[in-house]
Amino acid sequence: MDAMTDMGALDRSITDVCPEYTVRKDLVGAVKGNALVPTYVLEYLLSKYATTTDQASIDAGVDRVRTILADNYVHREEANLIQSKIREKGRYQVIDKVQVALNEKTDQYEATFENLGISRVIVDPETVRKNPKLLVTGIWCLCMLVYAYSGEKNEVPWRLHRLMPVQMSHDDREHYLAVRERFTAGEWIDLLMQSVGFNPSLFSDRAKLLHLVRMIPFVERNYNLIELGPKGTGKSHIYSEFSPHGMLISGGEVTVAKLFVNNTTGRPGLVGFWDVVAFDEFAGRAKKAGKDLVDIMKNYMANKSFSRGVSVMQAEASMVFVGNTSHNVPYMLKNSDLFEELPAQYHDPAFLDRIHYYLPGWEFEQIRSEMFTHGYGFVVDYLAEILHNQRDVDYGSVFERYFTLSSTLSTRDKDAIRKTFSGLMKLIYPSGNATPEQMEPLLRCAIEGRKRVKDQLCRIDSTMAEVDFSYTRAGSADPIAVRTLEETDYPDLYWRDRPDAAASIAAEDATLFASLLMSGDASAGADMGASDGGTVSVETAQSGDTEQSNGAAQSEAPMAEPAESVPTTDGGTARTSTVESGERKLTPIERWAAQAKEGHLEFREDQRGVTYAKLFGPYIAGAQEITIKDPYIRKPHQVRNFAEFLETVFNYTDRSDEVHVHLITGYTDSQYIDEQIDGLNTLQTVFGQLGIVFTYEFDESGHDRSIVTDTGWRVILGRGLDIYQPFDGNWLNPLVRQQRLRRVRAFEVTYQYI
Repeated sequence: MDAMTDMGALDRSITDVCPEYTVRKDLVGAVKGNALVPTYVLEYLLSKYATTTDQASIDAGVDRVRTILADNYVHREEANLIQSKIREKGRYQVIDKVQVALNEKTDQYEATFENLGISRVIVDPETVRKNPKLLVTGIWCLCMLVYAYSGEKNEVPWRLHRLMPVQMSHDDREHYLAVRERFTAGEWIDLLMQSVGFNPSLFSDRAKLLHLVRMIPFVERNYNLIELGPKGTGKSHIYSEFSPHGMLISGGEVTVAKLFVNNTTGRPGLVGFWDVVAFDEFAGRAKKAGKDLVDIMKNYMANKSFSRGVSVMQAEASMVFVGNTSHNVPYMLKNSDLFEELPAQYHDPAFLDRIHYYLPGWEFEQIRSEMFTHGYGFVVDYLAEILHNQRDVDYGSVFERYFTLSSTLSTRDKDAIRKTFSGLMKLIYPSGNATPEQMEPLLRCAIEGRKRVKDQLCRIDSTMAEVDFSYTRAGSADPIAVRTLEETDYPDLYWRDRPDAAASIAAEDATLFASLLMSGDASAGADMGASDGGTVSVETAQSGDTEQSNGAAQSEAPMAEPAESVPTTDGGTARTSTVESGERKLTPIERWAAQAKEGHLEFREDQRGVTYAKLFGPYIAGAQEITIKDPYIRKPHQVRNFAEFLETVFNYTDRSDEVHVHLITGYTDSQYIDEQIDGLNTLQTVFGQLGIVFTYEFDESGHDRSIVTDTGWRVILGRGLDIYQPFDGNWLNPLVRQQRLRRVRAFEVTYQYI
């Protein structure tokens, strides 16, 4: 069977144009096993043996690569065993990382094998000439080693009989540029996404661009990037697996000697050997860093140099800082700043001002299996080598023929914008040729990332002057402002000390939506409605804005008018209009909470119109601590019910506060426990990003069903949350989305103020 029948147009194009440097990305997991081999090595082998689109040939190639790894890869703990095999058999083939150095005393090239643990292996000069990277960072190779012991003093018995690189050992930039000309910009971006392992069809244009920003440190010298966000979004993966030129430091803690220079030996540190040095788990306010390290890092990030005693050394390594956040964006904007998770030594304006781009990690979805591609992409080592060599190119000023940055921007602001723009150009338009229309989204993206840094700096340091992050097009005097997405989403919190700025954003949005409604845009009007006390969600649309595919502005509280009917003890309903306390108007959440009343309700079998918003909305409104006991959050439909309860909590609580929800439930049947736990863990993840901190525990002894809030309410649930009759779960069925259309089982609810 020919795999071409299952291939999309992009896969067919890349395998036709560049078959020797492409690989099917899902094959890596099939061959890796327990071999601690970098992804780029596995892809190189697959590109040699499983490049065809014929499924039978692919299967044979995968088996061949598996065999090569099983027979030849050197596990570090098996080094003595492999050395013995070489001695006993006389010769043996191994896969290992090999680095070569010239021994000037003997005038010979000598190799060191990293995992095998042998050195001083003589290498032919012709082998070095063909593979110059052996002398730099070393390369992974498939080598035939021969054992020839003669007994002579100081002789090394190991002989290198043959060496074949299993990663790129030379540059092929001209071929790469020729391949680029065969694709549109959109196709090329999708190809880059597939090359790093993702299915581009599952990502918006903005999400794709942000993923490419993660790659800029590999293509741009001395680029300083920070990404903070929820865990599980793949922040560090690209820096450990994508390129042989990147180094990921786990834990985010390092010494001056390791990073910059050992003053005792004079040996340069990591920045002298790698294109990218990435600090994983960099966030954590309890972490410590020496003042000497922070000071030398600040100097290096600003001046591309560091001191070694009395001399000054230059380096080109880009610096990447990735870490997890503990709170969601509105919470950070309300209570601190977007750098709040950094250790105190790095929560320093002088350090942060040297960051070129703040990548909003909260905009990346948590990695799911369906996000990975089954299509074809470049072998990552081929792509990494191209990007490494493009660091010599600078496209930072190309846009200046068509656009002018605001004169209020500082030199550091402009440099940061130019470096980001240059990096995106080299990734998407590597020849440097692009139209103004193609450049503008890249420029806006570059401005936004630096604006996020500067706006937070102004929060941290009141002496830092605000600047205008705008630009003008050639031939026009009208400035075009650039906003961050969180500025659009939460203007009152983003500009908490600048109500005039927040009001200006709100006025612009109101004008935009008014014009849409006046023009009869039905979809805009539909988006502005919210059922069952839901929040308002609308799409922003800025001309030429790369944010528009992901931009959404949400109100901070549920819409209070018209109020939804709330049950009372006499079976009637209570509505509350705008209530004033003294001279202060109550917030929408306070108005909802004011509708809560003690009482008891009974519902008939097959009744309709019953929603969680009606049952629970006023009683959870404004709560920050909610405990729910329901022993039957077990089956998939019951976990879905609980998800809908969390949505109700989301709609009736303040988004700038964290809300803690704790569930006490029972275990499902043993064969379904994994599915139950997976579902609850998924809810933890998705709602955690929305500021709902969800925890759970299992207790088989409890049978009561209740909701207790820190606002003083206890809701006693006769049937728990499982109140609805079974219905077809097909997404096209409106009952999936509209609780009020579902029929209920007979149940009772009691409301108590405690």
